[in-house]
Amino acid sequence: MVAAPPLGIERSALPAITTRVLNRGNSRNPDVFLVEVEDREIVVKDFAPRSALVRATLGRWLTAREAAAYRWLEGHPAVPSFLGSIDPLAFALEFRPGRRVSRHLLDDAGPDFIASLARAVDELHTRGLVHLDLGHRSNVLVDDRGEPVLIDFASALWFRPGGLAARLCLPALVGYDQRAVAKYREKLERQRSLRAEGQL
Repeated sequence: MVAAPPLGIERSALPAITTRVLNRGNSRNPDVFLVEVEDREIVVKDFAPRSALVRATLGRWLTAREAAAYRWLEGHPAVPSFLGSIDPLAFALEFRPGRRVSRHLLDDAGPDFIASLARAVDELHTRGLVHLDLGHRSNVLVDDRGEPVLIDFASALWFRPGGLAARLCLPALVGYDQRAVAKYREKLERQRSLRAEGQL
């Protein structure tokens, strides 16, 4: 049996309900856009605009893989909820508004942002998952409360917690995520220092 599309979204309806493009993908990446369903905005990641070759190969594989990562993380407070697959090339997520971590980090982040980010990343690892691309500033958002939102799990790897693969692989991989957190900490501290000196 084929599962019903999330919130009744059909592929044919996407153009009419799209409200905004969040990111226009390149030749190998999906488009990311907002759609409105039942007075609710949700995010759709979609490989359908890519070439036939990408749609038939990389697009289908990455769509299924990232959807599985979001399912794995269901209930994680810093990760948008997975709402369902539309078809083999697209899936839908909860919309968690936020700004990309950037030079505005000092103004956007709450006082405990780095501590919250570290806890969120630790929770990924507790669940057996490593993100591996948190250093890309578009993958860590700051929401309107100054809290982190983690997105884009296309590069993630995950293992059953406590299993042999987790015990062997996770210790060697978590450092990638932890170094990204450390860089955000350094960035925020540098911005605070510059502002204190009147240079920012």
